[in-house]
Amino acid sequence: MSGMGDEIRRPIEQLRELPGVVLDVRSPMEYAKGHWPGSINLPLFSDAERAEVGTTFKKKGRESAVHLGLALTGPKLSSLASALEEHRNSGPPRIYCWRGGMRSASIAWLAQLLDLEPVILEGGYKAYRRWVLEQFDLDWPLRLLGGRTGTGKTDLLLALRDRGIAVVDLEGLANHRGSSFGGLGQPPQPSTEHYENLLAEALHQLRRRGAQTIWLEAESVQVGCCRIPASLFRQMKRAPVFEIRRRLEERVQQLVEVYGQQGGEALAAATQRISRRLGPQRTDQALRAIAEEDWATACRATLDYYDRCYDRELERAPERQNLDVSGLSAEQAADRMISSRFSELCD
Repeated sequence: MSGMGDEIRRPIEQLRELPGVVLDVRSPMEYAKGHWPGSINLPLFSDAERAEVGTTFKKKGRESAVHLGLALTGPKLSSLASALEEHRNSGPPRIYCWRGGMRSASIAWLAQLLDLEPVILEGGYKAYRRWVLEQFDLDWPLRLLGGRTGTGKTDLLLALRDRGIAVVDLEGLANHRGSSFGGLGQPPQPSTEHYENLLAEALHQLRRRGAQTIWLEAESVQVGCCRIPASLFRQMKRAPVFEIRRRLEERVQQLVEVYGQQGGEALAAATQRISRRLGPQRTDQALRAIAEEDWATACRATLDYYDRCYDRELERAPERQNLDVSGLSAEQAADRMISSRFSELCD
């Protein structure tokens, strides 16, 4: 079965342009680590079965591994066929495994029996990952939205996106707000590998739309456990920064609204994680305030640390402008930015 299907293999550039559902036929664990965003997992083998076939290949050779694979797959053919049938109206299925080899060919063979006209990704997920990493080496017209903690940068970015501005939400893709407290109340983070996949797809879609500038939030290289690719981060450090400013009282209120509902135990644990950088006095002040559910005092105790970190980073920006948006909602601030010197950074 490894030789079949060569005539239906397509390089990624061609396969991306085709209609149809994208099926990842690798094991669930492989899929969870990273996959083509939007693809559906239709595993030929479970994680345990994949490991068993791999061990057999190493110890007994290819022929024994093939026979084991057939024995494991045989009882599943009907359910796999039913799963393929569910996507009949979505167009020809686009199929990939790790290298575009036997697992892809096996599912493609089954799809052909069902007259589904499948297409296999040449080189499999490895080829997709090469494409992903190549995206970050391209030149991107980046602009950064900066601002101290609590200024509402993410809300403002999303408001700009609603107004047709090209935006990539680095924190949204990472399910993390970027600080020690940033994971509170968020879904589990993707792996760094899958974060790269999501980010590459977001950038690619904006380029296809003809975006002349792309706005990102000014971030450190690490967003929780996700890491911004080095080549893209180097471009971010060279990009102009538009800094928004708000009064301290508004920033504290914003942080209380976001984090005050997370509970004292989670907030105390997050505070302890940065205790060495906060220093004993501010750590004690924050922890006492958290114990008393005085969220505003707790925020003020940590803001000095975060402000100093942000100011050091901002000093390195090659070009920056600023705008005070105190008293404005995210939507009002977006309108103010668009009508201000913001337009100069979009040229």
